[in-house]
Amino acid sequence: MDPAERAQAARARVPRIDPYGFERPEDFDYAAYEEFFSTYLVILTKRAIKWSKLLKGNGGVRKSVTVKRYVRKGIPLEHRARVWMAVSGAQARMDQSPGYYHRLLEGESSSSLEEAIRTDLNRTFPDNVMFRKTADPCLQKTLYNVLLAYGLHNPDVGYCQGMNFIAGILILITKNEEESFWLLDALVGRILPDYYSPAMLGLKTDQEVLAELVRMKLPAVAALMDGHGVLWTLLVSRWFICLFVDILPVETVLRIWDCLFNEGSKIIFRVALTLIKQHQEFILEASSIPDICDKFKQITKGDFVTECHAFMQAAMTSLLPGYDIII
Repeated sequence: MDPAERAQAARARVPRIDPYGFERPEDFDYAAYEEFFSTYLVILTKRAIKWSKLLKGNGGVRKSVTVKRYVRKGIPLEHRARVWMAVSGAQARMDQSPGYYHRLLEGESSSSLEEAIRTDLNRTFPDNVMFRKTADPCLQKTLYNVLLAYGLHNPDVGYCQGMNFIAGILILITKNEEESFWLLDALVGRILPDYYSPAMLGLKTDQEVLAELVRMKLPAVAALMDGHGVLWTLLVSRWFICLFVDILPVETVLRIWDCLFNEGSKIIFRVALTLIKQHQEFILEASSIPDICDKFKQITKGDFVTECHAFMQAAMTSLLPGYDIII
């Protein structure tokens, strides 16, 4: 079978819409994905068996060396919501505040908050069939509720662009409004403090930390940035704000989030450094600011990021000398 026939056969076998409701792009490599997934499916099956044994019984999931190792190797989809809720502390918070989420939605609202959220609803995952107005049920209403409740819960943050994508993924995984709300609270309130506040101090600080890590670990890339006067904000702000949602393939994003909920924001640095390190020679070919920006967009595509298991193994191993500075 020649490559064209192989590609056509793979397109016929691989669904056009992925398990999360996202339509695959026009240039999607069905043949390469099918080859990758045939191997990954074996890994998923083995992980599912191990997780089922770990979660057997009524005991909760507690942070431990074993859980950390399991999480880094990936949480099966059927267990993901439960594990995220447990390791992030969201489950404990929800249990301590029964009915709080619904009271927020039933209480006094804010017209400016409502308007800001509604403005972004149609912009949230236009390539996902579950968020379209024609969907039944349409997840836009669920997304609106989660974002409104969070804005009322945390008026210092209210609503910030980027939170719609994060909440959207949480809804797709948990299929539960209240759990999505408490996971959003874990991310915005504790794991990534000041990322989404008006001044975004946490976001700015972490981008500066990444710049310093690149300067230490990948000095040639840092020199290229400095030579052209490129601010890291221009290149990676969406990586941080959206936590790689709508930037990397969704399965890879979920693997990143598995670790983010368990280990915190250092995972973002690991992922960013892995992307830059893997494509260092390609980046160094850039000869202008637009060229640099284009290369940073291109490094978030292709087989390296699609093959999520190998990607996460690279991010979690000592890829760079002295990498344990952010372990």
